[in-house]
Order: sequence, then C-alpha cells, then structure tokens
Amino acid sequence: MDERTRQTTPEYTTSALFFIFINMLWIFGVVWVNWGLEAVAIAGVVVNHLITLLDNRINGEKG
Repeated sequence: MDERTRQTTPEYTTSALFFIFINMLWIFGVVWVNWGLEAVAIAGVVVNHLITLLDNRINGEKG
C-alpha cells in the first residue's frame, strides 16, 4: 500500500472512556435504587477487580 495515500485513523479513546463512564453511572444508579448502596459497592469492587485482571493480562504482571 502506498504510504502517501494512507490516512491516519481518528483517536476515539477519550470518547469511548466518556461513554463508558456515562453508562456505568446510570447502571450503578439503577442498582442503587433497586438493591441499595451495598450492592453498588460490591459491584464497584467486582468491576475494579475485572479491570485489574484485564490490565494484568494485557500489560503483564508488575512486581
């Protein structure tokens, strides 16, 4: 492929993270209304653990 005709792709990281934040906000709000703050805290800990596992898998173990 000719490098002179190749266009750069747009960066969507910031917008994707913003929409993930918005979706998590309303999901946690619905969980809070239905089952209480304890369920939101547990869901937050679970999500944090899953993000850590994903980070370790992508970047490798540190330490």
